[in-house]
Amino acid sequence: MNEAIRQLEPSRLWKHFADLNAVPRPSKNEARVIAFVKNFGKQLGLDTSVDKIGNVRIRKPASPGREDRPVVVLQSHLDMVHQKNADTDFDFETEGIRCVVEGDWVRAEGTTLGADNGIGVAAIMAILESDDLAHPPLEALFTIDEETGMTGAKGLKDDFLKGKILLNLDTEEDNELTIGCAGGIDTNTHLEYRQEAFPAEMKGFRISVKGLRGGHSGMDIHKGRGNANKLLTRLLYHTGSRFGLRIAEIDGGSLRNAIPREAFAVVTVPKTREAAFLKDFQERVEQIKQEYRRIEPNIHLQAGAAALPEKIMHPEDQQKILAALYATPNGVFRMSPDIEDLVETSTNLARVIAKDGVFTTQSLQRSSVESGKRDVANAVRATFEIIGAEVSNDGDYPGWAPDPDSAILRVMQGLYEELFEGKPHVAACHAGLECGIIGDHYPGMDMISFGPTIQHAHSPDERVSISSVQKFWQYLLTTLERIPH
Repeated sequence: MNEAIRQLEPSRLWKHFADLNAVPRPSKNEARVIAFVKNFGKQLGLDTSVDKIGNVRIRKPASPGREDRPVVVLQSHLDMVHQKNADTDFDFETEGIRCVVEGDWVRAEGTTLGADNGIGVAAIMAILESDDLAHPPLEALFTIDEETGMTGAKGLKDDFLKGKILLNLDTEEDNELTIGCAGGIDTNTHLEYRQEAFPAEMKGFRISVKGLRGGHSGMDIHKGRGNANKLLTRLLYHTGSRFGLRIAEIDGGSLRNAIPREAFAVVTVPKTREAAFLKDFQERVEQIKQEYRRIEPNIHLQAGAAALPEKIMHPEDQQKILAALYATPNGVFRMSPDIEDLVETSTNLARVIAKDGVFTTQSLQRSSVESGKRDVANAVRATFEIIGAEVSNDGDYPGWAPDPDSAILRVMQGLYEELFEGKPHVAACHAGLECGIIGDHYPGMDMISFGPTIQHAHSPDERVSISSVQKFWQYLLTTLERIPH
């Protein structure tokens, strides 16, 4: 499978992508990929350093005749989101990603592909290895833990880089030049709830929500996709009081920055109410399917028989927990009044767990306006504080304020029109990019973000366009060749 990837053009990029995808690289567990990239730089005889937090910097001198150009930083992150379908047998800790070529697309078998941000990493590796490409002095910066907190960017020391221009290779539309992004903050909650033995004459069920598209909780939040945690809550909330449904466990979502695709609950229902419960459940399933028929064509909602659990939630605590989950804001909170079609503020209920007397949630709030970020985080906080939960915030990172007068933006706009006979879309994005944090460390650094077309990042449907990678590669090389004095 991965051998077919190596035959794609540009082969010098794709071979490094295949090599990279053979290395497990989950966020917060990047030791193997750090060693991989460090060894790559050392084997090329290039100046290679790893800072205390794990970021890798590789310096390459300018090609002949370009020694007087400003130093350009090429930046991508090493970690990738690990998501797989429930029926996919795959161990992210030990296995390499299994890539598949389908027409103009590369995808993975039942898992995330790692094109975010592996294509950027592979492109930088190909440039570092080359001896026939024209470029200014280069600093390759490979950061860690972008996906779960931007720890690498936050931990950068102010003297680690010398570059004056930064090309971030982490945007997912090949006609887009990104010059700004949202900041973010995590809101985490914790509540201990009472448990009790289930009453006599109960029937066990496992309720499942599957088949949703999921996706990136920033880039895809405006698309109206179903959130598995919210849909599961909707089903439980309406059936709990009417049919005596009692909850034993909830397990929904996966990663803090992914729209939840799957959620599950183990519940009990009185045997005398079983038929009425299943009838009502199916009616609600049909309602949801009708609402999401165009957006979530593969949605699957089911209440299947299950073994009876040992304990269930106390009814008062169950009512409080379901009410809080139902009330938790989710999705677009506010659209930007300044930039057309840009989400200004959003929130994503990413993770919900209730088990063994402990109820926890994880959510991520994003905004291009700092006060808006705090406002929506407080809305989530208030929802859970009402029921007595402990609420904490972490992972706070700043946004990146757009600079429409950027010199590198002018250069790349002109090159895009020259190469592709059209105008690029210059925009800010609702995703979190490391540029805002790096800019805090290096004030005045001229930054821009671009990349190939990647669809459905952060989900097992992730795929990257082959022709778009070719376009991106041409654009990147021409930009480096044309960097002015």
